[in-house]
Order: sequence, then C-alpha cells, then structure tokens
Amino acid sequence: MTIAQRTVEAAPIPAPAAPGQQNQEDAALLTTAAQVARQFTGPKPAIYWTDLLLTITIGYGALLALLNRPFDLAAAGCFVVAVLALYRAESFIHELTHIPFRKMRSFHIGWNLLVGIPLLTPSFMYEGVHNQHHLRTSYGTPRDPEYLPLAGAGWGKVAGFTGLAALAPIGLFLRFAILAPVGLLNPQWRRAIVARFSALAINPDYRRTQPKPEVYHRWLLLEAGCTIWALCALALVLTHLVSLRSVALVFAVVMGVALINQVRTLGAHVWKNETGEAMSLTAQFADSVNVPPPALLPMLWAPVGLRYHALHHLLPSLPYHDLGKAHRLLADQFGKGKTYHGSSYPSLLSTVRSWVGSGTARTR
Repeated sequence: MTIAQRTVEAAPIPAPAAPGQQNQEDAALLTTAAQVARQFTGPKPAIYWTDLLLTITIGYGALLALLNRPFDLAAAGCFVVAVLALYRAESFIHELTHIPFRKMRSFHIGWNLLVGIPLLTPSFMYEGVHNQHHLRTSYGTPRDPEYLPLAGAGWGKVAGFTGLAALAPIGLFLRFAILAPVGLLNPQWRRAIVARFSALAINPDYRRTQPKPEVYHRWLLLEAGCTIWALCALALVLTHLVSLRSVALVFAVVMGVALINQVRTLGAHVWKNETGEAMSLTAQFADSVNVPPPALLPMLWAPVGLRYHALHHLLPSLPYHDLGKAHRLLADQFGKGKTYHGSSYPSLLSTVRSWVGSGTARTR
C-alpha cells in the first residue's frame, strides 16, 4: 500500500490571525505544552531496552536470512524487514542526543555497541550536532546542521536530495576506514576531519567545532571501534572470507536505511525559512510537522516518535514513548484550526506537496 493510498483528510490549516490573537495563541500553546510536560517522569530504560533488543533481533535476523538465501521473493521480504527494523534501531540515535549520558549510561553504551558501531553511525556523529537544530538562535539559519530552505524546490531537486543519501554508507565507511587513521598523521588533517566529516548533517556549509574535552574521550573510543570494525570487514573481503555478494547485500540494506531516513527528513519540516534568520519557538513549531494517527505508515518511516516532530520541537526532552499521549492531550486542548493543529498533516506525501514547488528554492 502506498503513502498516497493511506492519505486521510488533513486538519484545517488555521486562517491568518490578527497579530494580537496570534500572540495569544502562541503564548497559550507554550504554556499548555509546559503543563503537559510536567505530567511525564522522563525516559523509562525498560521501554528503551525492550524496544531496541526486539528491533535488532528482527533486523539482524532478517539480514542474516537475506545473506543465506538465493534471490527470490522470500529474500525480498527479508530485505524489506531488515531495512525497516535496522532503520528503527538506528533512529534511537535521536533519543540519545536528548538524554544525558550520565542518565542512561548503559543504554548509550549498549546502543553504540549493538547499532552505532556495526552500522558506522556512532552517537558522537549526532550528539552535539542535532542539539544545534533546536537552538532558537540557530534553527533554520546557516548554522543549523539539519536545515535547508527547500520550500519551492521542484520534484527533480527533491529526488536528487533524497537519492544522494544512498552514498552515505560509502562515505561513512571511507571516513572510518581511511580518514580516521590518516588523521592521526597530521593535526591539521585531524581538525579538518572533525569539522567536515564528523556530523550527520544535511547542510553542506555546516562545520563542526572541536568537541569539549569531557566528551572527547568517548568520541575517540567510539571512533576507534568503528575504525577497527571497518578495517576488519575490509580484511575479511580481501582475504575472501566474506563474499562480495554478502558485502553488496549489506551495503544495499544500509543504503535502504539511509534512503528512508532522507525521505523522513523531507517530511520533518515545511522548510520555509528562506531568510535564514533566527525563528521563535512557535515559528519553529509552525515550520515543523506532526503526522499523527490515524495514519499508519508513519510507524515505519518515522519510528521512535519521529512522527511527532513538531511536538518534539516544543518539548525536545520528552522521551519518544510519551509523545503520543502528549499529542493527544494538546490536541484536546486546542480546537481545529488553532495553532497546534496547523502543524499536523495526514501523510508524508501531503507534507511534501505543501512545500514542493517549481524549483525556485533558494540554496545556500
């Protein structure tokens, strides 16, 4: 079933309000959101661990089955299951950026060992990066690593932006297998690697600053783990202990994960901050997207709470397992046509259609 077939009626987009009325709605939204957040007690490790372990069991199990099957319909099914499950497992990196290491130390370590290092997406590539996407002073500006003014881009540019993600797994492999060891030879090269090749970002102009000393030791440990893993995989291929077919299938699965994440990125915002100026919290919310129930497909393309991206910008510290309830509470507080419902869309396709255009988007 396609995304278009799952489309339901969208909540009415609010008509432009008078400045005074809009300010009142914005203030009410922020106040109510803060009140709703107080009803929750924070991340529950048991939920995180159960979800992650079940997900990787399914994902790695499907991948193993794929590697040991001929090309047939069952293999295609294993491929789809592996991509979706490993995408869900990898999506927990988003949660890690909002949970202090000291608060869920074992989950941080466990996720990196089970997912981050095997998929060459260690948490340091997102921690300290994604947080800048939430800062009022940087959201939507050239300093935002996760924002581009895509509104008005034509379908061709959208397809190119999406397809480019397929190269990400190759880039990550080269980053850890080649650039990381080379960076040890020259401090200047190392600084360039940190600045340009150490962030999961879509803004090509983004440059990462040097990490703080208190987190850099974890960075180095994770980076070493990824480098050892990448070099061992390369050695297994060169010594013919692992077949090129298996390598191709693994890369195909990881490329599928990257493509789905890029598709989800298209539906995370409406990308209309063309001025590049800082935006208020409520403006960030209006520029972001929720795809709440009754839509079902977001469970697959926007897992681990990512379907509530607008709500996440209001309450970034709220764990994924509480976002659905928080959304229902806020939706009940505000009538249709009010500010909160203006960020809700019925499907991914309706979200992209709301901002895609004739190809006149400004690029940085």
